[in-house]
Amino acid sequence: MTWVAASGIMLAMSRIGPVRAAGFEASQTLPGTAASRLPGATAGRIDALAKVTGAKLYASDFRAADMEGWPETTAHALLLRAADATHVFTGLDLSALDAGARPAQVVTAQDLERASVRVPPFYAGDLLCPAGKTPLYLGQPLALLLFETFDAYDRARAILREKNPARFGAETGPVAQPNYAALRFTRVAGETPGAPDVYSPLIEGWISPGVFEPGGRPVWQPLPTSEGGQYKKGALHGEAIRAFIAAGAPDMFVLDRQFRTQSVDPMFLEPEGGLAWYDPRAKALKMVLGVQSPLEASEELAHLLGKAATGFRPERIESHFAHVGGGFGGRDHTPFPFYVALAAMFLPGRPIRLAHDRLQQFQGGIKRHAFDMHTQVAFDRATGRMRAFAADHVLDGGGLANYSASVAAVSATSAIGIYDVPKVDVTTLAEHTRGVTAGSMRGYGVLQTTTALETLVDEAAQALSIDPIALRRRNLLKAGGLTMTGNPWTVSIRTPEILDKLEAHALWRGRAAARKAAPTGTLVGTGVAVCAKDYGTGADCSLGRVEVDPQGRIRIFCDAVEMGNGIGTAVANRVAGLLGRRADEVSVARIDAFDELGLVTSGDPYTLTQTEQDEAARNPRWVPAISSATSASIGAHVGTQAAAEAARLIFRFGLWPAALSLWGIAQDDPRRFLWQEAFWFDGALILSGLPPLKQEKVAARAHEMGGLTGAMAHAFSRWAWAQAAFPLDGFEWVVDLDALAVRRGGGAFKVLDRSFIAFPPASYNRIGTSFTSSCGTLVKVEIQKATGAVRVSQAYSVLECGEVLTPEVVVGQAQGGFAMGLGYALLETLPPFEDGPGNGRWNLGDYVVARGSDLPIHALEVEVLPRVAPNEPPKGMAEVVMIPVVPAILNAIHDATGHRFRALPVTPDDVRRVL
Repeated sequence: MTWVAASGIMLAMSRIGPVRAAGFEASQTLPGTAASRLPGATAGRIDALAKVTGAKLYASDFRAADMEGWPETTAHALLLRAADATHVFTGLDLSALDAGARPAQVVTAQDLERASVRVPPFYAGDLLCPAGKTPLYLGQPLALLLFETFDAYDRARAILREKNPARFGAETGPVAQPNYAALRFTRVAGETPGAPDVYSPLIEGWISPGVFEPGGRPVWQPLPTSEGGQYKKGALHGEAIRAFIAAGAPDMFVLDRQFRTQSVDPMFLEPEGGLAWYDPRAKALKMVLGVQSPLEASEELAHLLGKAATGFRPERIESHFAHVGGGFGGRDHTPFPFYVALAAMFLPGRPIRLAHDRLQQFQGGIKRHAFDMHTQVAFDRATGRMRAFAADHVLDGGGLANYSASVAAVSATSAIGIYDVPKVDVTTLAEHTRGVTAGSMRGYGVLQTTTALETLVDEAAQALSIDPIALRRRNLLKAGGLTMTGNPWTVSIRTPEILDKLEAHALWRGRAAARKAAPTGTLVGTGVAVCAKDYGTGADCSLGRVEVDPQGRIRIFCDAVEMGNGIGTAVANRVAGLLGRRADEVSVARIDAFDELGLVTSGDPYTLTQTEQDEAARNPRWVPAISSATSASIGAHVGTQAAAEAARLIFRFGLWPAALSLWGIAQDDPRRFLWQEAFWFDGALILSGLPPLKQEKVAARAHEMGGLTGAMAHAFSRWAWAQAAFPLDGFEWVVDLDALAVRRGGGAFKVLDRSFIAFPPASYNRIGTSFTSSCGTLVKVEIQKATGAVRVSQAYSVLECGEVLTPEVVVGQAQGGFAMGLGYALLETLPPFEDGPGNGRWNLGDYVVARGSDLPIHALEVEVLPRVAPNEPPKGMAEVVMIPVVPAILNAIHDATGHRFRALPVTPDDVRRVL
């Protein structure tokens, strides 16, 4: 996709590759002839061979010599960061560097000011801390050192690791900055079942008490909200809920607990890296990047340099996107590409590489928020039903805002999990601190609040003498019930089945016997937890392009990013069910393949008013957003949507008419309208009573007839898909898309104007979550009394995710989520501030992640529920599989020891102290 950004810079974006390796293309292209494959089959993955042979290439794998048309030699950049955020930065002392280690250029904040670069609003703050100021946070960049040769760079890196060049003067204490968000979510249900809510965020809008100053002192100036919600009204209801809980009526059982969860690192395989070259003759900046949000990165780079001084403003930015070696949110809206671009602009004519090693990634990479939570739950003593819930959350957002406000909102709106609670009041505060920046990460705040909730439910079950699974069952939110923001889930609710599976499992039924049979010196316990996790953000979009050639070969392009989520295989399998053959080529992170759509957008899709949306939608090329970051478990649900709808149109208006022609079905034959009854099997199209038709024969006839053989599409979701009608073969055909271009026979793509459009209402921005998937986990732990060591010896996870596009990936995500959950519960932690990663001394010798020896590799059972109906679409599941693991482990530890831990991680020393 190529267009002129608002800054006036021409943007060109493409997927990097293909690169030849191991005898086949190492991009997302199948090695050899594609086999017919329908969704649900167990053989093959698009990227599997490249992955296991080392041919799958990431951004950090590239050097200038690998790029066609680039100079051969690569220069190198080193980003220096602050290990002090309480003293004035006075400058750098590079005298420790000998002649063989000196940089060709040192780029400071003064140089950025001279170059007139602009920080995009999302990343507000100094890109490089100026001399004379206290760094805003630990790990804030101070300077870029640019080296002509790798040897000089490598030598300087080693020297400066031992002799920190940053110099500091007077002590100032941490820099005071406004906090990132303060929100309150309150719901009061109607007095009788089915009655309208008395108060809810969906009715009144989201509310905030005002801007919070450092230290938490509120300034009572209500923040504006898109729908004008009034804080006072909501607060009165919220305080009444808290008074109801505090009164503690005799028929109520109340739990009032504090929880703390820690900061951790995403620990993806590939630390951040990038390559850039500014060609001053062509005035073009060319980059190789690996991010979760290609369009966002490109547009923000244009903003960064759009008003730069002469010599620092390119006329064109060409961004090439490679595979991402792990994301987990850590590469979603990361500022790292800015520094790659700046390195190139300050060393024009020379390709230059900036790549973190693991020490640098710990110091500068985006982290998970640490949470402090105060939670109160009131249960009815007779029935075990939850009557009221209140909580207060404080998140450590670190030095830059990033996604802290969003994580705070999601964690709050998910605070009551899978349960139906009539009175709820939750406040959430995302703080600015001097710590390393926190942002998007797997679980997105739901992990933390679910951990608190599911351990409280277990504690209540014990106090009320109710089986833990029975207590959960009594409180489940059922179909049609309302979440704490006042809206229903609009997808299948499978938690009753999950609880049945957990209850019937031998691990649960045998828990008492397992405790009794524990060897001398060992304690055994079993724990359970269940959760729901939203997928999507409320403003998600998808680009997909599908083409079928006369031989039946299929080519797919999509904008979703491959980051270990198997998106290439997922989109291929979803299309295969519609077009009868697995794709011969799938190319991901492609936002350059949709020019014919001519898409335009405006404003922020999260704050768009209905009036603004209605007016903008008059332009048939307008969409609320063009491309989403690959995040929030949206791969299967969002990432495949546009391609699936494109394939559905190709079948209906290309392959189906061709099949009718081959079968010789006349115009007046009612079988012409049975296209939804036809299906593919073993590469052939089947309709009852007619001979099977080979897919390639149908494709050839479609081309002969000039039928629809290609479609490129855009889809948008705000907790529901936008729907539009397009003129196709005499029909006004309604699809879950908002933009469409089609190709007939072997012709060119032509855009179609939509004759009708229905975008989801802007008021849906008030919804906390509408799409959700569920997972439950059982865990058995063995604890050594002498050492306090906790070992997970057996586990069972059961989940649901709608249509399973790639069974191997779903199970693999569940296994990986289990490992991450175990590490979070028992092993991983990053201290805040000066002892934490911002000091630049953290590496894997200090930061312990789960290894094979920590996991029940041969005793982890994963069960995936079949979808509820043949047409149920795929759900997102990559996050939900991690979340119940943590509280299940904590509940198992309590079952073994009788002690409840409310701070993570639980270490052997913690356990030994309470035994």
